[in-house]
Amino acid sequence: MLKKMGEAVARVARKVNETVESSSDTLDLAECKLVSFPIGIYKVLRNVSDQIHLITLANNELKSLTSKFMTTFSQLRELRLEGNFLHRLPNEVSNLQHLKAIDLSRNQFRDFPEQLTTLPVLETINLEENEIMDVPVEKLATMPALRTVNLRLNPLSAEVRVIAPPLIKFDLVTSPEGARAPPP
Repeated sequence: MLKKMGEAVARVARKVNETVESSSDTLDLAECKLVSFPIGIYKVLRNVSDQIHLITLANNELKSLTSKFMTTFSQLRELRLEGNFLHRLPNEVSNLQHLKAIDLSRNQFRDFPEQLTTLPVLETINLEENEIMDVPVEKLATMPALRTVNLRLNPLSAEVRVIAPPLIKFDLVTSPEGARAPPP
């Protein structure tokens, strides 16, 4: 058990160092068994955080992200958080004024993260395979850059299915009513 933990920590450290040393615009910490974003990474990345445009934290065990994460990486263009245990986003997600795409698929959202509707250049929201029933259609309809909202395999209310189509100018991707995700 300790050996596996040590290997996971070493893997994270190696990936963070690669980002710093290569002055990369990408931080990829996918499949690192993270339960939270390591606090020490903020210090290591403090001189390059503004140039990081893509962070991948996919397929970890994250239950939440902190406001510090959102304010530190305010220059993000893409955030990939699929396959975690997230159920909400901090209000500070509204600081991500350059964010174009966010992937929150296969998490535990019951409520649509409405803070995303304040992001001016957001083009793609992926919330596939969550537990969302209601969607702020009116707010989404006012988002100037929005192109696609993926809500496949969510138990959307009949109201959302009826109200949304005439109001929106983007692609709303849904599953047939009653469709459920296959068991893991």
